[in-house]
Amino acid sequence: MTDARRTPANDRVVAARLKQSYPDLASVDGTTMTVIAPVVDLLRRPDGPRDRQLLLGADVTVYEDRNDWAYVQSAADDYVGYVSRAALAERDAPATHMVCTAATHAYRDANMKSPDLCGLSFGARVRVLGQTDRFAETDQGFIPAHHLRPLDAYSADPVTVAELFLGTPYLWGGNSRSGIDCSGLVQAAMLASGIDCPGDSDQQEQELGEPLPLGNTPVPADLRRGDILFWKGHVAMMRDSETMIHANAYHMAVALEPVTGAVSRIMEQGDGPITGHRRLPLTTG
Repeated sequence: MTDARRTPANDRVVAARLKQSYPDLASVDGTTMTVIAPVVDLLRRPDGPRDRQLLLGADVTVYEDRNDWAYVQSAADDYVGYVSRAALAERDAPATHMVCTAATHAYRDANMKSPDLCGLSFGARVRVLGQTDRFAETDQGFIPAHHLRPLDAYSADPVTVAELFLGTPYLWGGNSRSGIDCSGLVQAAMLASGIDCPGDSDQQEQELGEPLPLGNTPVPADLRRGDILFWKGHVAMMRDSETMIHANAYHMAVALEPVTGAVSRIMEQGDGPITGHRRLPLTTG
């Protein structure tokens, strides 16, 4: 079955590669553009609910530009939706670095006391134009150089990335340090580690790592750092064999929680048992 969340077709246009399946829609090749806002909502429809978010420097393919809304597909995970056209620009040169700290600021000058121009979340992508002793010059301003890393310098441990978000407020559909949800947290950790990862938890349960048997106990017996646990509509990552990290509505934040207590609480609140246990190839004991 086709997943509408990753199928670039609305009521009027369809990506040219899918034309045969949608003969009544106008076929469009699409145009590559880049997000120029620190964070922008990816909506299900114009002025509709937020499905996900895109960060500064994210590349998208625009299939329709209509009434100040762009119908786009994200290059990172193929998610489709609508963003404000004002948040996009043609890409004149590719990004070179990403923000590798939980958050940072871009300043007018290479001086921490100069006016800050914008705040950026972990995962935002920028083009470094030059560097002083402590600051990298970018199109957004001067950013502390140690807050950036080259795009291909992947993290060796997704859990370490997830821990950067501890305390981040819970936000449905969120993907930034200002607000994030369970699948957004997992996706941020995976993408920063060079692991392809879709945007929603049901997709992640089908595509991340290798499935492991659940067994007959509420909590799987063999849990390791980096393992991923799934419930209907929720996902968490194991920090170690006893503690998980997840963005959740109970704490309304990214939090650490004993897995046994979390499993009991989630069951008691009516959200059911663990539905999946998956392990990444790089996970060690």
